[in-house]
Amino acid sequence: MEETKTFFLNGEEYFSDKIINLLDIVSYFNYNSSLLVLEYNNFICPKKDWGTIFINNKDTIEIVTIVGGG
Repeated sequence: MEETKTFFLNGEEYFSDKIINLLDIVSYFNYNSSLLVLEYNNFICPKKDWGTIFINNKDTIEIVTIVGGG
């Protein structure tokens, strides 16, 4: 069994005992991946890397969605 990890998504604290990556988080929270910018531990993370970056204890993730309007 994996140890429980704490991570922060948009300022909210979450816990997981599973091995998860950034793509899992985007999918789980039902974000439209074509309309967002993802920051992982203070660095903008390219979409091509989301499936290979795994969440560690105390990681910080910020997801900013792009909204159009007039």
